[in-house]
Amino acid sequence: MRPRLPPLNPLRAFEASARHLQVAKAAAELNVTPSAVSHQLRTLEDALGVALFDRTRRQLKLTPQGAALLPSINSAFQTIADATAKLGDASMAGDLVISSPVALTSRWLVRHVGEFLRQHPQVNLRIIPSNDDKEIYASAVDLCIRYGNGRWGGRRVTALCSVALFPVCSPMLMNGPHPIRAVRDLAHHLLLCEDDGSEWARWLLGASGSLAEFRATGLGNAHIALEGAIFSQGVALGDSILAKDDLTEGRLVRLFEATIPAEHAYHIVCRHELAETPLVGGFIAWIEGKIRDGQSG
Repeated sequence: MRPRLPPLNPLRAFEASARHLQVAKAAAELNVTPSAVSHQLRTLEDALGVALFDRTRRQLKLTPQGAALLPSINSAFQTIADATAKLGDASMAGDLVISSPVALTSRWLVRHVGEFLRQHPQVNLRIIPSNDDKEIYASAVDLCIRYGNGRWGGRRVTALCSVALFPVCSPMLMNGPHPIRAVRDLAHHLLLCEDDGSEWARWLLGASGSLAEFRATGLGNAHIALEGAIFSQGVALGDSILAKDDLTEGRLVRLFEATIPAEHAYHIVCRHELAETPLVGGFIAWIEGKIRDGQSG
């Protein structure tokens, strides 16, 4: 006889609360009130006979029992999502052409898009690495991911995510002949700029410095700047999306806690009539979920 399963809604409340570690954020995601989420969590804890969270006024913390339960719940929900995505979904097939900025494509999208393609083996995906607005209005392109101000006339524009910037470099550079422990130590190293230096100037201003005090070089692209940092050529500005894998795997280290918001944000841009089609809509839902999970992880 199959063991009795806990009710689904409390499990959903637990999974969302464990990701956000805040009841309010979990409630917003689930489109219910915070008190409803709290009630569901208590229901689940009563059903299991264990405490899943240590609660403070503003934030939650998983207990050892909660931490032990979470991976299985995540896996179960992913299995359900994968199965329902494939079930009778003949429309998730065909050609899908996406244009995405070079840095986001090379440092994030190509590292994760295999998950989407495994879920939908009938999709033929082509990616154009570009941030040129011409693709937004090209009939051969189904969807664009764009870094910018969000103003693209005649198209459906959805905010994907904002990012904050912070200095990163290789561990070898940070601990080399001129170690980096304070902002003034950057004077011994090259600042790698993806633009004309304006982002570095803004970060240094917040850190009580001035770009004029340091040597900088423009590389024209965030991917190139981060590659230079990985190979100990200098210090670049990274963010939680483009630099996340390199930080996690030790190729880069974050130097200081200070951050600045990036000047623009990432958006999803497409023709209105395509946004609700199964193929384009399915990719939008996948990337929104993947970015959201990565930022909360």
